Amino acid sequence: MSLAAPPGGFRGPVKRSITIAGHETSITLEPIFWCALENAAAARGLPLSALVAEIDALRVEARDPPNLASALRSWAFAEANAANSENVSQ
Repeated sequence: MSLAAPPGGFRGPVKRSITIAGHETSITLEPIFWCALENAAAARGLPLSALVAEIDALRVEARDPPNLASALRSWAFAEANAANSENVSQ
């Protein structure tokens, strides 16, 4: 099995401003993670900022909370793995 570049190729991080609990914050993520978060928000009928706020709330409850960008990447990766597991088991 050979490797392939991700859809759209390898692209550097993109900074966006998002309002969480009334406070604007800048988050820098690679486009593939922004796309995954946008798709997850749409699937839940949420604006992106609401999904990010929910993930942020989970993050701050952790014993040793990571930074927000790391939490978003981890959540998006876990979400994709869960979706792949569901597709494989069907």
